[in-house]
Amino acid sequence: MQTTVQEPRRRVFTCRTDRPGFQCYTQRVTLLLASANNGKVQEVRRILGEYGIDMMGLASDAQTTGIEIGESYSENALLKARHFHARTGLITIADDSGLEVSALDDRPGVHSARYAGAGATDRDRIQKLLREMEHVPTGRRDARFVCAAAIAWEGGERVFAGSVTGRILTEPSGVGGFGFDPLFHYEALDRTFAELSEEDKSRVSHRGQAFRCLALWLRESRESGLLDTTGMGDRMGLPKQ
Repeated sequence: MQTTVQEPRRRVFTCRTDRPGFQCYTQRVTLLLASANNGKVQEVRRILGEYGIDMMGLASDAQTTGIEIGESYSENALLKARHFHARTGLITIADDSGLEVSALDDRPGVHSARYAGAGATDRDRIQKLLREMEHVPTGRRDARFVCAAAIAWEGGERVFAGSVTGRILTEPSGVGGFGFDPLFHYEALDRTFAELSEEDKSRVSHRGQAFRCLALWLRESRESGLLDTTGMGDRMGLPKQ
């Protein structure tokens, strides 16, 4: 079975010549994000783009649900990264994230995507959560989003984590984002994640935290061969320390 990926956007990487030991190449490195969720692909692309890293996602008909059989976010993120790295040979990143609601004993947690059953929509998952929390008082509606971001390459793998706390509203608010975003109220900005701008959400979100850690590690890594690819002129140099 052939794995189809979206075509990456090709852009020239501009290097700074005032940084000793920084090698420059004609293209930015391109990573594969093991996700066909367009909202997630766009969010991660914005985050990594801040660090000069391009990425592409899977085609819209690609499936990852059968791969996510782990019991933790880290396990599932690694399973996806390993799977698509093995299939494509590309340096692959993947994440697994979930909503943990204190009043529900941290459910839906690692099962968030499958919370309302196979084929359920974001609306279905939101409605199920509201039904389960119908009688939960305001003071007990605290929750947190958790994300694990993994990277797999020829020489190894790593995982980075992020989390953010908030509370669950009694009805959706906002039209942005995806998943449980319209119910998740972020106290510091007094908005739900669905009401935040794309820039504000990526700055404070669990996914933003995890992928920024990953991106910083890529840029600061001393393993200078990590981002080498098979094509000449298609790799990013790393600072030599």
